[in-house]
Amino acid sequence: MTKDRKFIGIGGAGAAVAALCCFTPLLAVSLGALGLSALVGWWLDLILFPALAFFLVVLGYGIYLRRRRVPGPVPATPGDNRS
Repeated sequence: MTKDRKFIGIGGAGAAVAALCCFTPLLAVSLGALGLSALVGWWLDLILFPALAFFLVVLGYGIYLRRRRVPGPVPATPGDNRS
């Protein structure tokens, strides 16, 4: 697995989880089902929004690495008559 694929995978998965927890009540419902709903408070957004930003930056860096790695035309070697 190449370095850019790792960054894209980790960034995409982390951003998706953080977005689900930020924009849907997924975390509040799951913690409520476990009896831990007191842990969900106003401070939760102070953690989730920076986590979302961090994972989006990691995703962007992975995409940057992939675009930078795009191969160009292969130069002809001396003695190669396949033209």
